[in-house]
Amino acid sequence: MRGKMERFQWGIIGAGPAGIAAIGKLIDQGVDAGSIAWVDPDFQVGDLGQKWRAVSSNTSVKLFLDYLNICPAFNFAKAPHFRLKDLDPEKTCLLQEIADPLIWVTGQLREKVRSFEGEVSLLEMENREWILKTDKEVLAAKNVILATGAEQRKLEYPNLKEISLEKALVAEKLPDVSEETVAVFGSSHSAMIVIKNLLEYPAKKVINFHRSPLKFAVFFEDWVLFDNTGLKGETAEWVRKHIHGKYPEHLNRVLASDPEFSTLLSQCQSVVYAVGFERRVPPKAYQIGHLTYNESNGIVAPGLFGLGIGFPQKVEDRFGNVEYSVGLWKFMVYLDAVLPLWMRYAI
Repeated sequence: MRGKMERFQWGIIGAGPAGIAAIGKLIDQGVDAGSIAWVDPDFQVGDLGQKWRAVSSNTSVKLFLDYLNICPAFNFAKAPHFRLKDLDPEKTCLLQEIADPLIWVTGQLREKVRSFEGEVSLLEMENREWILKTDKEVLAAKNVILATGAEQRKLEYPNLKEISLEKALVAEKLPDVSEETVAVFGSSHSAMIVIKNLLEYPAKKVINFHRSPLKFAVFFEDWVLFDNTGLKGETAEWVRKHIHGKYPEHLNRVLASDPEFSTLLSQCQSVVYAVGFERRVPPKAYQIGHLTYNESNGIVAPGLFGLGIGFPQKVEDRFGNVEYSVGLWKFMVYLDAVLPLWMRYAI
């Protein structure tokens, strides 16, 4: 038997950029802020605020500012001066420049909604409500948005010492690899930052195992080719100069299908996996299987919806290129499209 539960119209799990966007858009849609329960272990802007501050973004400063200014519920017009406002709006920046304003916005929203510090360990449907259980609380909500983020995806090469992506993306956090050959798996924005850091640190040698050619974002007036998978900003400039230009002496890039793959991998002592992410979900999520979701509208089940890097929207551009859309401003645009549907698709 459970004790008395507090009941809400909406429950938001996660306080990273996607969760913040969901709270702002719900309030702007006229949802009573007091009927929203917001659950997160620490309310420090998720992984962006705690792991990736020193990492270069692939989003322009302008789009970060658009995100902050689009929701009246954020009250960002009344925010103190942040350095983000002084940066070139067309360039990228370190993620710490958006993390600090988002900490401020989080504080503004927590004054409006009911916030609960804790990690949701159980999610189940009962009597036309979703039950959310943490180590401190048991809450009920008619609708739930999972903005739970994602964990680094890894491969299985047990004979190699793994360097976490969190450390590899920040040169100052790298272990001493001056006498090591380091394998880097992937060809994403993150993988290129890792390779740059390892070459400058430096590692004895870097072998980059990849499955596809590098992509660069191409900007047009009203759209971007390879917007989600293409390299942008300073990372793109570095790659053009040092990989597509003068090749670094201590770098080898190898297709994963290369016949010499095993031989080359055996030369490595350490490894970094930059091969994407897997969604983070409550460990006990009953009645919803493996938490699959509709990739066009975010529906997981009636009254249950996914948002953010763990539940990205599948998009197709005018040339038929299919990608998964991730980014702070993209979360806002996506919510504008799907939130009217979510507000009607109840249990």
